[in-house]
Amino acid sequence: MTKGIRFLILDCPTDSTLPFYLAELKRHRVTDVVRCCEPTYSTESLLAEHILVHDWPFRDGAVPPASIIKNWLQLVDTRIVRRLHNHHHQQQQRSGSPTISEEEDDSLIPPTIAVHCVAGLGRAPILVAIALIELGMANLDAVEFIRRRRRGCFNSNQITYIDGYKRNKILKHPLGSGSEPDSSSNGSSSRSGGVVAGVKNGLSRVFRLKV
Repeated sequence: MTKGIRFLILDCPTDSTLPFYLAELKRHRVTDVVRCCEPTYSTESLLAEHILVHDWPFRDGAVPPASIIKNWLQLVDTRIVRRLHNHHHQQQQRSGSPTISEEEDDSLIPPTIAVHCVAGLGRAPILVAIALIELGMANLDAVEFIRRRRRGCFNSNQITYIDGYKRNKILKHPLGSGSEPDSSSNGSSSRSGGVVAGVKNGLSRVFRLKV
C-alpha cells in the first residue's frame, strides 16, 4: 500500500552545525536535500551518506520560477516512481514467501525530501506547497496544512501565488485514493483529495526553530 512521500522543512545549516543536521537527515531517511538559497556549507558529508543535494536558489520572499518548479516536481515524481518500482520488485521476489510486516518492508517506507532556504519560512515551504497541490491537495488547504506545522511561513505574495497556482500535471504518478496516512509522522500527515504527505519541521527541538 502506497503511503506517500514526506517533506522535511529546514532552516539553513552551516559547516559547523551540519553534523547535527546530518544526524537528523539520516534519522528521517532523507534521500535528497534541496537548497533554495545560496550555499552556506560543503556537501561532501551529505554525498558521503548518499544524500543528493540540489541547488535551486531563488530570491528571498519571491515565488519560484518555472524552471525550478519543473525540476522540483520531476524530483518528487522520481522519488515516488522509484519507491513504487522498488516495492513492486520486492513483492515479486517475495512471491510465495512468508508474508512480512510493513515494518520489515523497506519499500513501504516513504521517501523524505528535505528542503531549506535561510529561515525555512518562505522559499522552502512554497516548494512543498506546490508539491502537495500537484499531489492532489486543494491550494489553500496546502497553505493551512503547512502553517499548522510551521507557523509564520509564507508572505502575502506567496499566498496569493499559491491560491492561484494551476496544476502542471508534471507528476506522472500522483498519489491516489489508496494512500494511507503515515503513522510515523507523529500526527503530521493529512488526507486531502486522496493525497497523503507528511510535512515535518526539521530540527525544531534541537535548534529551537520557530515552528
